[in-house]
Amino acid sequence: MSSTSSTQDSANSVGGVKLLDDEGDISDQLEICLKHIFSKYCTPPVPKPADSSVLLTPPANACLTTAGLDAWARDTNGAPFSQETKDELSEFLDVTDDGDLTFKGFLQIYQLQTENSEEETWRDLSKHGFDRTLRLASS
Repeated sequence: MSSTSSTQDSANSVGGVKLLDDEGDISDQLEICLKHIFSKYCTPPVPKPADSSVLLTPPANACLTTAGLDAWARDTNGAPFSQETKDELSEFLDVTDDGDLTFKGFLQIYQLQTENSEEETWRDLSKHGFDRTLRLASS
């Protein structure tokens, strides 16, 4: 049992980088990466800087509409979510009055996913251009 725990601990701190902090919450470093990813798909849109290595930050009122959620899911998982999954997201996560996913709700997705499979979160981060030190690779 302890070997699984040490394997999980080493996966959690690849190169000294942690996805979850000591309390089990999303680390500050991961949150910065997730803000960047969320910003690529949110409404209102975030202007893209000329320097692609600059990390994006969503405005306070940003959300993922159905189109933004579909685009993020497609880029991350290869396909949009089913309607059933979208309904579950709306029911259990933080959404606007119109049912659009807030950044808080986006963090909730990654909190749950990372608790269950840090490797899956690492794969998502990689698909969005982040390396194992949570640095955005230049594109």
